[in-house]
Amino acid sequence: MDIPISSRDFRCLQLACVALGLVAGSIIIGVSVSKAAAAVGGIFIGAASLGFLILAYPFLKARFNLDHILPTIGSLRIHPHPGPDHGEGRSSTNGNKEGARSSLSTVSRTLEKLKPGGRGTAEG
Repeated sequence: MDIPISSRDFRCLQLACVALGLVAGSIIIGVSVSKAAAAVGGIFIGAASLGFLILAYPFLKARFNLDHILPTIGSLRIHPHPGPDHGEGRSSTNGNKEGARSSLSTVSRTLEKLKPGGRGTAEG
């Protein structure tokens, strides 16, 4: 049984659900004595906020042209700077392994110095 519903009626129903979630969450938080009840109210408010974002997304997409912003945000990557060149005879993977080992040994030495009674505490 399909009941036809217009787009305007659907948006009004979404807005009513968002408003009901906000009101219910606010009331639950307002009258709650325990933290668990306040958490349930927070869940209601969070769900209502998500519903509001879903409701407002088409407007925000048209207004702020999110098609150009979102791919830019998604393509952010961390590119490490290449280390110093260790010569042509050495492969880059060996150099990276040795660099990681020396970093690890440096961290290990530092941790040894920080331990109470460690060998670095007597040094002045």
